[in-house]
Amino acid sequence: MFEQLGLIGCGLMGGSFALALKKAGLVKRVVGYSKSPSTTDRARQLGVIDVEAPSALLAVAGADIVLVAVPVAATEATLKAIKHLVTPQMLIMDVGSTKADVVQAARRSLRDQVGSFVPAHPITGREVSGVEHADAELYYGRQVILTPTERTLTAQLLRAQEVWQALGCRVSTMSPESHDGAFAAVSHLPHLLAFAMMNSLTGQPEGDEFLSLAGPGFRDFTRIAAGEPKMWRDIMLANREELLAQSKLFQQTLAQFEQAISTGNSQALEDMLTLASETRAHWRMGAQRTSKPR
Repeated sequence: MFEQLGLIGCGLMGGSFALALKKAGLVKRVVGYSKSPSTTDRARQLGVIDVEAPSALLAVAGADIVLVAVPVAATEATLKAIKHLVTPQMLIMDVGSTKADVVQAARRSLRDQVGSFVPAHPITGREVSGVEHADAELYYGRQVILTPTERTLTAQLLRAQEVWQALGCRVSTMSPESHDGAFAAVSHLPHLLAFAMMNSLTGQPEGDEFLSLAGPGFRDFTRIAAGEPKMWRDIMLANREELLAQSKLFQQTLAQFEQAISTGNSQALEDMLTLASETRAHWRMGAQRTSKPR
């Protein structure tokens, strides 16, 4: 049981975390701060937070657990704003989709108190944003990746694992660099492709007409293109090297498909389609890898 959650960022992710802690009986009081006073006020009206704080620093005052739920580009400024009240007994986490940049930001801003910070990435979210969509069940059954550094305090890492597990999450750990490489492939590139697909279509003279004919396949493929643009701008720029590396690999594979189509090589095309189809058919979200990749 925590006495007080200091919530910095009262949107979908932060608000859902606060509601989940409350539902699980893990926190007595939630003090929240958002850059927009109207967001903080709305969070209080909805019962997401109990007290509005006028600043990030005052949201942390008296807290024994802190969640930083801001865009990754704002992480360093946020941690710098609260560093004077950070103690070794305080558990601080974030929910950012990139980790190497967040870790570097924490090192620069928290300095000697960086051991209290446990970088976290819950693999969840929605295409809608805002505290109005906060949901106590958002994290339940989801995977959470923790990326501790050599300076992360063991006690705080264990507390972070216990918190997420208490919310019904599957918790695993990996290095920040490994995390960013993996999620460039399975999250950041798919979002880039979905955004690019929408722009490619709407940029055509007949784009609107084509859209009117689109069905479930198009809907499912482009669903993530409805994501929040500023958030994805920050993620893509923060993880640009890994994302561009994955984009090049994708372009190479796409070129192989195009070559088979342009030459009429039906067997090569079928073989590539079969490999993709069988791999997707056997994939299960969150399943542990049972063999080494080829």
